[in-house]
Amino acid sequence: MKRNCRWFLLRSLPLLALALCLFLADLAPAASAVTQADIDALKSDAKGLAQEKKDIQAQIDKLSSDISTTMERKRLLDGQIGVTEQEIGNKEEEIATYEDLIAQTAAELADAEAREAAQYELFCKRVRAMEEQGKVEYWSVLFRANSFSDLLGRLDVVNEIMEYDQRVIDDLKILQALTAEKKAELEGQKTASEEAKAELEAKKRDLDSQRDAANALVTKLRQQQQEQENALDDLSEEEEQVQARIKALIKKMEEEEAARRAAAGQSGPTSNPGGYIWPVNSRYVTSTVGGRASPGGIGSTNHKGTDIGRVGYNSSIYAAKAGQVIISEYSKSYGHYVVVYHGAGNTTLYGHMSSRKVSVGQQVKQGDVLGITGSTGNSTGPHLHFEIKENNTIINPIAKGYLTGATFAKDA
Repeated sequence: MKRNCRWFLLRSLPLLALALCLFLADLAPAASAVTQADIDALKSDAKGLAQEKKDIQAQIDKLSSDISTTMERKRLLDGQIGVTEQEIGNKEEEIATYEDLIAQTAAELADAEAREAAQYELFCKRVRAMEEQGKVEYWSVLFRANSFSDLLGRLDVVNEIMEYDQRVIDDLKILQALTAEKKAELEGQKTASEEAKAELEAKKRDLDSQRDAANALVTKLRQQQQEQENALDDLSEEEEQVQARIKALIKKMEEEEAARRAAAGQSGPTSNPGGYIWPVNSRYVTSTVGGRASPGGIGSTNHKGTDIGRVGYNSSIYAAKAGQVIISEYSKSYGHYVVVYHGAGNTTLYGHMSSRKVSVGQQVKQGDVLGITGSTGNSTGPHLHFEIKENNTIINPIAKGYLTGATFAKDA
């Protein structure tokens, strides 16, 4: 039986090349939802991010280690951390795309194997039929002709049987080749996916190392408090500049609102107190508004906001109240920060973000995500610096009873 199957396969080899091309054209699957091109595009993006990170590293290496440049090095490290976070997101998306592609190829392989099995069964049936009828099946059909016209008719039948048998063999070979191809594709995709996962773990280790380096810079400042007074004065001055800028923007917004009200014949503005929600899921307050001991010699002793800890580097930051984004940028003091205007001299500020998710002019609803927690700028560890202004004056939301359920660090 097996010998006859091999004999028919070998007999049909000259026709395989042409039939394979034609049959694969018919069997080619419809356009896939996921392609290797999608992964290649992600890898191209990853190369760009890697080059950007390398450029930042080159800038870091050029900076001297003296105290006057430490905060600039911290700013660059914050930028490098941001790029690494993008690389991690890119690699996670690449892995997810590979998983889709692997599932898709596995389904195609299963389909090809099922068709190959069905075709092989048909082939074996034809071989068994020929064995039962004898090797002279075609000649016996012809010899039974009783006239020349009958012979021609029988000859047509024989030709059709031979062509059918040949198609069975050719189709079987094509399906076997397709199955082998799909198996090779699947194995290659699995290998590439595992490599991407290994790269992801390496990126995460890079991120941890960069965060350690960034925090170590601030720790160095703590150990050299006397030497860095000038740098701290600069940071305090920048904080005051940020506050002055917020005040100017509030004034501009109020003037525009007054003009709109006047045009509409409406009365003057009313106060807009309260109505806040916690800006993060944590309720652990490490520092409140007002006088405090300078943390390690690098923080302001007249704290303007509420610091909320136990947030890590990946907690969402929510708009405490609906309003319009008037600032979304990076500063050496606040790091990545966002300011939202709520009307009538009322703003909220969210500082030390690892990344920002909103832009200037954007309207946000209460609870919308503004960014992700981090330790950028003048910060020694991940936390959210949260400020509220009402009637252009910073207030303490804990003392006012706006934010309830807080727990406090020992020296908060």
